[in-house]
Amino acid sequence: MNTGKVKFFNESKGFGFILDNESGKEYFVHISGLIDEIREDDEVTFELKEGKKGLNAVDVRVA
Repeated sequence: MNTGKVKFFNESKGFGFILDNESGKEYFVHISGLIDEIREDDEVTFELKEGKKGLNAVDVRVA
């Protein structure tokens, strides 16, 4: 389980990016990968899953 912070999330378009606390990498997150509703600057936990363009954050929950 990874932890991070929501860097950007566009509710109308249904996607955003999460900044991983440990690695400092950014991961794409799609609204279909959310368990909880998220907003910018929320602390979250998430899993990583291979997507079309690299790793995506999935099973995203507010920490």
